[in-house]
Amino acid sequence: MKLLSKLERKFGKYAIPNLMKYIIILFGVGLLIGSMPPYTLGNYFKLDFPSIMKGQIWRLFTFIIPISSIGGILYTAIAAYCYYLIGNALERTWGAFRFNLYFFSGIFFNLLASFITFLFTGLSLSPSLEFICGTLFFALAAIYPNTEFRLYFLIPIKAKYLAWVQAALYIFTIGSYMVKGQYFQVIPLVVAVGNFLIFFFATRNYHGMSPQEIRRKANFKRQMKEGRKTDNVTQFKGKNVVTRHKCAVCGRTELDNDQLEFRFCSKCDGNYEYCMDHLFTHEHVHK
Repeated sequence: MKLLSKLERKFGKYAIPNLMKYIIILFGVGLLIGSMPPYTLGNYFKLDFPSIMKGQIWRLFTFIIPISSIGGILYTAIAAYCYYLIGNALERTWGAFRFNLYFFSGIFFNLLASFITFLFTGLSLSPSLEFICGTLFFALAAIYPNTEFRLYFLIPIKAKYLAWVQAALYIFTIGSYMVKGQYFQVIPLVVAVGNFLIFFFATRNYHGMSPQEIRRKANFKRQMKEGRKTDNVTQFKGKNVVTRHKCAVCGRTELDNDQLEFRFCSKCDGNYEYCMDHLFTHEHVHK
């Protein structure tokens, strides 16, 4: 978190606001390219390292354009609309810089993984922008797990459950590639999901998991239990009732008045609770 904050202060001015607007334009460009006869123009935009080494440098940038045919216009339109909504929600939550960093790191990691694969195998993978956009939903579900989506505009389903369904589909896709022997084709998908995992765990607050914080919470719970073992039993309507609060001076409890407020004194040795009338006027207990 500190590193991201430092990067944001230094490079935040270079972030592209409303990034998803330009990503949606790429979907439209890909649909136009895939629909133009002889329908092979999209091959000149794919990531192909032998062609890049021959001078076709534009492939390093155009590979992110999702090429689709006119027959898939409905699917492309729905997917682009969903990605736009999700991406904008993340940008409003994170800010433009962090959203830019998340999105472009996914593209960079895919490019790097494809280059390494080419060096060792001679194969040129074709990373998919849809995989990168697909992991946006994982990020949204991690931040807002109880957000409801309307399946078929009728059935309400929480984001966290849809994320598990999407994860299952990704696992099925990886399995199908493995069964077909297309082992290297799983790399773009794995890298896209890996980018989400790196960003997610790198932005968690681990202060609550530190040994000091765990010990502090354990001591607090122990002291609270010890405090409740004291004589907090009072008569209420002829019955013995264990109260949650009891003033160590006047003995009043929350049963005496709903408006009473109680506080523990940090200067007393032990768990002594006081009502607001005696919190600042009592004599401190010292062992």
